[in-house]
Amino acid sequence: MVNAEKRKNNQRENHLTLRNTTNSCSMASNDGLSHCKLALAFAVIMDLLGGTALLVGIFARLQIKGQDYGDMLVYSGALLVVVSLAGWVLWYSGNIDGLTTRKELGHIGSAVDRLAHTLSRKMRSRRDRH
Repeated sequence: MVNAEKRKNNQRENHLTLRNTTNSCSMASNDGLSHCKLALAFAVIMDLLGGTALLVGIFARLQIKGQDYGDMLVYSGALLVVVSLAGWVLWYSGNIDGLTTRKELGHIGSAVDRLAHTLSRKMRSRRDRH
């Protein structure tokens, strides 16, 4: 009985030690903006382009051969800002560290969880190669 408790405590300590070393290693190598810098750059560029198109479409008088192109810039700017949200979501979700996965909790993962995990792993492996 005592040996079983000691084994459980050792396993917990080993698990915590392994978890802390992986977190400290990943934290040490992640300085600045951390993971998914490509998604961050995409989001910022789309925000800048979308905001610029919105402002130009609202405040500038753009008439070419009698046709007003301000509305087109307003709509396209709004679409670019909406598209940038995908980049922000990817960047934010790629920077979440230390969350317990459903497998650790004993739940069966959904298809969305597997897809997100696969994409995140591929993005990190590409970053590590370069």
